[in-house]
Amino acid sequence: MDISVQKSTLKGRMAIPGSKSHTVRAVILAALAEGDSEIANPLEGQDGLSALRAVERIGAQTERCGGLWKIRGAGAAFSLPDGEIDVGNSGSVLYFLSPIAATRTGLSIFTGDESIRSRPVHHLADALIQAGAHAHTEKTGGTTPPLFIRGPIKASHIYTDGRLSQYISGFMMAASLLTGTTEIELSDPKETPYLTMTKTWLEKLGVQVNMSRDFKHVSVTGPKKWRGFKTLIPSDWEAAAFPLIAALISAGTLCIENIDLSGSQCDGIIVPILKSFGADIRLDKSSGRLTVCGGRRLAVHSCSIKAADFALYAGSEDAAAFLRREDEHTLGINCSAFPDAVCALAVIACFTEGTVILEDIGVCRSKETDRIALMCRELKALGADIEEGRDFLLIRGRSPLNKDGSPNPDFKLHGGTAETGADHRVAMSLACLGLGLPYGEVLTVKQAECCAVSFPGFIEAMKKAGAAFEYVKHA
Repeated sequence: MDISVQKSTLKGRMAIPGSKSHTVRAVILAALAEGDSEIANPLEGQDGLSALRAVERIGAQTERCGGLWKIRGAGAAFSLPDGEIDVGNSGSVLYFLSPIAATRTGLSIFTGDESIRSRPVHHLADALIQAGAHAHTEKTGGTTPPLFIRGPIKASHIYTDGRLSQYISGFMMAASLLTGTTEIELSDPKETPYLTMTKTWLEKLGVQVNMSRDFKHVSVTGPKKWRGFKTLIPSDWEAAAFPLIAALISAGTLCIENIDLSGSQCDGIIVPILKSFGADIRLDKSSGRLTVCGGRRLAVHSCSIKAADFALYAGSEDAAAFLRREDEHTLGINCSAFPDAVCALAVIACFTEGTVILEDIGVCRSKETDRIALMCRELKALGADIEEGRDFLLIRGRSPLNKDGSPNPDFKLHGGTAETGADHRVAMSLACLGLGLPYGEVLTVKQAECCAVSFPGFIEAMKKAGAAFEYVKHA
């Protein structure tokens, strides 16, 4: 399903779905619990549903009751199914559940859709082998699923790079089921807030977890059994990034409801980054509402960094860890802790006067698509001044407005047809870009149905708020 997008102005309110990262962790840990769990406000998108289907394969019972999911855990009796465990499009389910399955004696096979079957698993397989399992892909010397694992693994000392956090989180969960202490040594840990999120989840369930401040040393002691639990999933900052940039690009005013101020999701850092460009974003703490007022000229040289904003939205007061000023007109943003925000940041940078460098984003080449190459190619085709490196994107942005509010003749973005590779974050970011094109320009976004992976109802919610999204009918 393709959509066309034209210039339009957002106005109104929008609710954000539950966090994908919290939802998948909650589902898997509930499946390993003894007794019943209830998960309120889960992500009802494809990844959340893939998690439900996967845990049913290991013996959990699940029930969906509107915005409440009920799971009867398999507990210590969880078992390996005959045949494959299909994770759909969810890398989280693949990387989380495969080390857990490896704690059991026997064969488990993990596969998924075309995108999953292009994801690298050699680093995961190597870690599994270090822990005592036999692990290999379908093709000799291959690096992508289907992944075959014959357990059991044992509490071990594992050495790995950790540039992809998901399989480390999977080993942390698996280690809670093993007798003894599992030591994990990481040479180059990335996406570290997600390791903290897993640690927090496990500690709430009574699991002993130790993690060094530099994230290079992680230890988990098991075995630990836990009872079923009740939890409320916070709204998803990864999803909130898109209506945030859409309101700014469209010069609209949008109220985003039920935002998460717990600091558990580092993607909330997009708010202080946007504010540093001069965006008008206001928080009502009492109601948990964020109001975004577009129409301002965004510029790198107006960058004002407030540590308090970073502490509030990202759980860190060290703004310098994320932003690096090269000169008055160039800002480097280290995105290693929040790589899922890269697509949205690349788009808003195109509308920001000055040069933005999105740095330390090599992991983005191993997501649903090679997001570095794809975003660079598609944005360049739409008139952006952008270049890619091995682990960075450099965007020389142009505001649509001059300082006096008049149109900027150097703003060169235009319409066209954008390929998304069926990557939900690419699709949503490019759809938002179309809202700020000059009048008369039309952008067609291919395979836009993939937005539902992490933001169910995204297209309809945006249309309700005034976005000129239309479904494209093909002859």
